[in-house]
Amino acid sequence: MSGGSAAPKPGGPGVRTGRAARPGRGPARLGRLIQDGAPGGPIPRLALRWLRRPLLPAVRLWRRNIQLRVVVTTLLMSLGVVLLLGFVVIGQVRNGLLDAKSKAAQSQAAGGFAVAREQADTPVGPSGQEGPASAARNANSWRSDLVAQLASGGKGSYNVVALSADSERGGTGRAPRTSGLVDPASIPEALRDAVGRGSGTYETYISIRYWNDSSDTEPGLVVGTRLNDIEGKPFELYYVFPLAQEEQSLALVRGTLATAGLFVVVLLGAIAWLVVRQIVTPVRMAAGIAERLAAGRLQERMKVTGEDDIARLGEAFNKMAQNLQLKIQQLEDLSRMQRRFVSDVSHELRTPLTTVRMAADVIHEARSDFDPVTARSAELLGDQLDRFESLLSDLLEISRFDAGAAALEAEPIDLREVVRRVIDGAEPLAERKGSRIRVVGDRQPVVAEADARRVERVLRNLVVNAVEHGEGKDVVVRMAAAGGAVAVAVRDYGVGLKPGEATRVFSRFWRADPARARTTGGTGLGLSIAVEDARLHGGWLQAWGEPGGGSQFRLTLPRTADESLRGSPIPLEPEDSRQNRERTDPSGEPEADGHHRTSAPVQSVSDLPPLPAQQRGGAPVGVDPAALPGSASRIVACQVGERSEETSAQVVPEREESARGR
Repeated sequence: MSGGSAAPKPGGPGVRTGRAARPGRGPARLGRLIQDGAPGGPIPRLALRWLRRPLLPAVRLWRRNIQLRVVVTTLLMSLGVVLLLGFVVIGQVRNGLLDAKSKAAQSQAAGGFAVAREQADTPVGPSGQEGPASAARNANSWRSDLVAQLASGGKGSYNVVALSADSERGGTGRAPRTSGLVDPASIPEALRDAVGRGSGTYETYISIRYWNDSSDTEPGLVVGTRLNDIEGKPFELYYVFPLAQEEQSLALVRGTLATAGLFVVVLLGAIAWLVVRQIVTPVRMAAGIAERLAAGRLQERMKVTGEDDIARLGEAFNKMAQNLQLKIQQLEDLSRMQRRFVSDVSHELRTPLTTVRMAADVIHEARSDFDPVTARSAELLGDQLDRFESLLSDLLEISRFDAGAAALEAEPIDLREVVRRVIDGAEPLAERKGSRIRVVGDRQPVVAEADARRVERVLRNLVVNAVEHGEGKDVVVRMAAAGGAVAVAVRDYGVGLKPGEATRVFSRFWRADPARARTTGGTGLGLSIAVEDARLHGGWLQAWGEPGGGSQFRLTLPRTADESLRGSPIPLEPEDSRQNRERTDPSGEPEADGHHRTSAPVQSVSDLPPLPAQQRGGAPVGVDPAALPGSASRIVACQVGERSEETSAQVVPEREESARGR
């Protein structure tokens, strides 16, 4: 049997023609919209936001629920496996049905072709007339009778089509003969060409159309060959076999596989859910107990059942929690003993210290009657007693913080008054060091609910440290208020801080250079107490520094005592830091001392203007204090008389100095 034409089998792969896809269409553009945001005006953005909103809870649930991820992954993988097996099984069944149908069709068509050849080769009588059985037939009725005879044995199973070799090709051959109202146009031209050129049997799969309903088609198999009629003229005879029964069988198999596959997928999902639940439930229990342990409920334990790996995990977790509780209890007892010891020692030292202080004061007052060595010893004794009293006070304050007994006496205060008192107290030290304390941002009131004593202690510590470590350079105190926060930053241009020291500087008794002398009698607890005071207000105390570029300490407090901080009006890294200078002006020249100065004009503490209640005339014109990252620096408001001339004369050189610094 010769090979058939190149027509594909039903359901086989093929090329579907249609419009070419336009650029910018399809899932790629949708993905770009979701990733880059909706282009255009607010309407596309609102639409995209409306589409994202219902997906956010699902995404959050997917990220937080491991059981859901495992079950969904199992379902998807099971579905993929079932689909793959289904395609393989359906393909095998389809190929088997088509092969069986092809063999049956070839056998049926071979018998019909043999009958047609036998009738066409019927012998003619000696008188020149046809045989007795076919004497009345002519060439036209012979084909009709042949088609009817061949189709009579397979009604509903197949149909027969007889076509002239030149019919429907512009020729004048006889009309086609069909059974079962089959449209002769159902025979493809490729098959007709193959049958017309060869002498064997050819087959292919087609879509059968009928005369009574041209829009309704069904798949079929056609087998054809080329024969000669009683006149010896060639014609084409085709057997058309509908595949409706095979399609029904294939649909039944497809439905059965789909039902079984769905049941298998659901069953696998349920099994995965149960298995994962057995594993996830102890993990969730352990996570909940760990959260409660972190919250301080150290008596929590896991419930352990069985002897499997999960049970061993629970036992190990309980042992860990028990040991952790024991260690924490030991540490708490030790810390309590240490705090009690420090508190008791500090209190017990008060009485002898008072006696020693009284005796030292008597000796100090009579030092003029002593020889120079004894007089110097009396002065040293008084200085060291002052330091000892300061250290004792700091230890008592630290013990209050450790015991949680520190109380906050908050009231509305203007930080400008606090800064003024601090700077007045630090002026003698600044004069000895050759430093100049400058103030920026005090044009507008900087009011907050705070404990004036604690805030003043924090700022005094910051300013004194800046003067002591500023190496004779200027110290800038900047104030700002914005939103629900106020801030005070102290900037110096001294030795600065090395990487990592910005956080260690608040540790107790920590010193950047242990060999450095404390000329002001520091105790090493000042910044530790300062950061505790800031936390007591619900604020921040942060440090920034760079080697050789100075440092800046920033105190940020909420405006009201019950308000939480969200930001600071002053950036932690100053504008004149080395990194900012390189970013804004890479070719800038440093000043003679090797450091750039801030470009904003500042004024000395001696030229501070009076508070708003003491100002004369209208309110001064200044910058908006709510502008982030902080209030801008200002020029001192002119006062009446000579004060105005002095201020103006001072501001001009400062502007020139700032310009040179930039």
